[in-house]
Amino acid sequence: MLGAWLDETPPLSLVAASPPRTSGRHRKSRGGPGSAVPAARGRTEEVSTMPALPLDELQLTEKDPKTGKLRTLPALHPEIKADRSFVLYRPPPVVRDPALVEEFLERAKFIADDLDWLLALPHDKFWCQVIFDETLQKCLDSYLSHAPRKFDVLLDCHPEVNDMQKRLHRSVFLTFLRMSTHKESKDHFITPSVFGEIIYNNFLFDIPKILDLCVLFGKGNGPLLQKMIENIFTQQPSYFGDLDETLPTVLQVFNNILRKCGLQCEGASAEPQKLEERINVTPGNMPLQELKDIVLYLCDTCTTLWAFLDVFPLACQTFQKHEFCYRLASFYELAIPELESAIKKRHYEDNSVFADLWRRISHSRKKVMEAFHILINQVCLQPILESSCENIQPFIEEFLQIFTSVLQERRFLRDYDELFPVEDDVSLLQQASSTLDETRTAYILQAVESAWEGVDRKKAQVTKDPTSPAASNGASAMVESTAEDREELGAAYASEDECAGAAAAPLTKVSGVELDSLISQVKDLLPDLGEGFILACLEEYSYNAEQVINNILEDKLVPSLEKLDRTMRRQPKPDPTPLLNSRHNVFQNDEFDISSRDSVDVSRIQKGKRREKETTRSLLNDKRLIAEQKERYSQYSVVVEEVPVQPGEAQLYREDYEDEYDDTYDGNQVGANDADSDDELISRRPFTTPQVLRPKGQEEGQEDEEEDEEEEEEAEKERPKDHFVQDPAVLRERAEARRLAFLARKGGHKHDSSAVVGNVKGHGQNRETVQERRKKEANKSTRANHNRRVMADRKRNKGMIPS
Repeated sequence: MLGAWLDETPPLSLVAASPPRTSGRHRKSRGGPGSAVPAARGRTEEVSTMPALPLDELQLTEKDPKTGKLRTLPALHPEIKADRSFVLYRPPPVVRDPALVEEFLERAKFIADDLDWLLALPHDKFWCQVIFDETLQKCLDSYLSHAPRKFDVLLDCHPEVNDMQKRLHRSVFLTFLRMSTHKESKDHFITPSVFGEIIYNNFLFDIPKILDLCVLFGKGNGPLLQKMIENIFTQQPSYFGDLDETLPTVLQVFNNILRKCGLQCEGASAEPQKLEERINVTPGNMPLQELKDIVLYLCDTCTTLWAFLDVFPLACQTFQKHEFCYRLASFYELAIPELESAIKKRHYEDNSVFADLWRRISHSRKKVMEAFHILINQVCLQPILESSCENIQPFIEEFLQIFTSVLQERRFLRDYDELFPVEDDVSLLQQASSTLDETRTAYILQAVESAWEGVDRKKAQVTKDPTSPAASNGASAMVESTAEDREELGAAYASEDECAGAAAAPLTKVSGVELDSLISQVKDLLPDLGEGFILACLEEYSYNAEQVINNILEDKLVPSLEKLDRTMRRQPKPDPTPLLNSRHNVFQNDEFDISSRDSVDVSRIQKGKRREKETTRSLLNDKRLIAEQKERYSQYSVVVEEVPVQPGEAQLYREDYEDEYDDTYDGNQVGANDADSDDELISRRPFTTPQVLRPKGQEEGQEDEEEDEEEEEEAEKERPKDHFVQDPAVLRERAEARRLAFLARKGGHKHDSSAVVGNVKGHGQNRETVQERRKKEANKSTRANHNRRVMADRKRNKGMIPS
């Protein structure tokens, strides 16, 4: 029958729903059962000739059992309801007590048989029973409230109990699925607007029921459940208003948890503190039973919220109206670290209690992260991918605003970035918009990076548990089994250990006091284990104490650790490095380090103060440098005009080069037009051996020089050598004499300096003097030091000065 409902039900987006009659009414104005059933309208027809009319317009003609007369009743009428009493549901027994098992089986069989009978009723009788039978609604509510969730502890129940629980689970889901379907076939349907009034005013569905349906049947039945919830909200939009009114209550749940833990949350109600609440209660000193209740309450709340958002993402916009992302992050930052610390530090008589608490808190953490990611994805990212470039700016601004508000929650940022990297979302925004505010995005990314400071960053690409595909044939595949629940629970806890939090991630290499602390942390909870065995487990699991504890409690150790003796002692490891090789100082590996060198130059070791006289005398007597340079300079004395170049040998000098270049007369064309001989142009100055390299007694060779230069050299030798600074006037006269002699040898000098000097001032100057002075003024920039830069550039261009 369910297959017929799904095949004949048109797509929900194509259903033309008229405005509901109760759209302006508040939920508190709802009446009792049957109050929302509209008055019968249309014509009276026999059941046998039932036309294709909606059930709310159909009327039935029957005999009155009291008077025997014919009467006309609407198809939805309390008198048509069958007299049947549904019993309340109770969860399976915790222990294998035969009496309790028998009681559960008997009660569950009554409920399952009644629900099977209900599902077999025709369309009109089914809806009459659903609307007007209060015991049925109480039975369904009791199952939604007390049915085991997938994160609850799954004990080893009796096989008959598991089978009965599976049957009951299936029947309840099929009942709610039929209740949410307004059209079963082309002949059996209800007007969409009237359907919305019926389910709303008779409390067939409300926000708490919808939340429980999502958490109970979401796994394995996602597509059907999503279609079911969307149909409810589509045919009755008033549920969005109810959801908006329910969210403050959800936020109050978080505030209550914080208040029980002795914490404070920004945005909480500013009510006066009661006197009995002044006792400082923290998760670390509260009773164990109270801590268990808080962890169970938190796990139930977080899992239910995630399941609802995962099944019905359209509710994310309503959630964000209450700044749910910020409140969720703030609650996580305050509560989760405190509860984790309290669970780890507390001593337990039964290790299974610790394992159960740690699983629940890990499950809660993961679901908070996934719920936050669904909100971000639906409120910001998904609209950006679906919208045009002109309409994405508000969604980008919303994304930046949300993350800016949670930047102070460092622990929350680390854990969220570990599962869902923020950098990937920012990269998506950069690709979608060219006008993205790079300053704000860079600030957000920098804040995320700073949240990882001091923590070993191990990003685990953990995604949501993949939803198993819904079966298309029959209803047997719509409900999950207890065995599947158990397998999923184990896999979920294993993944939760991997994402147990960036703050608890240890360093990759641990030693010394830190290693002793980790060993003592494990030994405090498991005192029967030896330190050697604990150390081996820590090394295997990257020094993650929480993962070691969890794997030991669940017997999930690797085979290599299972073979070890659990009482093994810790073996002290001697340091293989000797003391001399392990010491470090500023003289490490220098020339006098006897620890790293076999031989030391003792001649460089000086004891006491050095004697400067002996040192100076030894330096003067050391002629090794002179002996080394003699051979080199002796090669320079061999000067030949042409050097025969053997094949394969490189020429020593490719061109003449004179380092001491005199640019004094470069501006004048001195001797340019003279008929110089070839010998004068190609002659070279003979090489002169430095005096310091000449052997003793060897006289200086006679140089082929001009007679005036020889006389001048002899005159220089005859001068007294005691002149420290000679008279500048005498030096100028000698230089002028040498210049005039040189000019005389070159053909004389046309320039007459007396013409430039002229007569005494005041007596007038002749024409030649005026011309010479004008010429000197015009050409003075080409002489002396007035053209140094040009000449330097000229030298550099010729390669005479290295650039």
